[in-house]
Amino acid sequence: MAYRETEKMRNRKAEARRRIVECTQQCVVEGGFRNARVTAVAECAGVATGTIYRHFESKEDLFAEIFRIATQREVDKVAEALATEGNAVIRLERALRQFAVRALRAPTMAWSLIAEPVDPKVEEERLQFRRAYAELFQRAIEEGMAEGSLPQQQAAQSSTCLVGAIAESLVGPLSPSMAETPVQAGNNDSHPLVDSIICFCMQGLTGNRR
Repeated sequence: MAYRETEKMRNRKAEARRRIVECTQQCVVEGGFRNARVTAVAECAGVATGTIYRHFESKEDLFAEIFRIATQREVDKVAEALATEGNAVIRLERALRQFAVRALRAPTMAWSLIAEPVDPKVEEERLQFRRAYAELFQRAIEEGMAEGSLPQQQAAQSSTCLVGAIAESLVGPLSPSMAETPVQAGNNDSHPLVDSIICFCMQGLTGNRR
């Protein structure tokens, strides 16, 4: 007689997987991917180490899943900002500012997503999500050119430059070497570092000195 998984067992497996994902996320938030040891995740989730490998083929697969979840959340926030009112210049500035401010408010997680040395599977996810950001910015730039708020330019190239500029500008401030003197954003969206990054990005897009 063929084995048939009951709904109760499926729910139990789903709950175990949920706990594994949540505990891994917490480990990354607290100390990056380097801090997310399988033994620590298993202890936090209340499961055996072997149970993790029944849900994920490898630690790299687990980390890639965590990276996808966390980064998709940030991509969605950028998309929301780009979907608000205003011309393309206003919306792009709003989206870039939100990206930078959110990174400074969660520096360890942001460092892990942007620059922490990771396994090839996670690095592949990082590249894919950089393209996702660039595609969002490209559409906004094209809209800006169409409405006349932005000068004509190579939208695909400009969007790639935006992603690179804002990510690279945050690497130093977010790095673990800055842990003793972290650069943190307050409750509002204004911060000298963020203002400087946004000024540079928008000058490059518009050609206007501010």
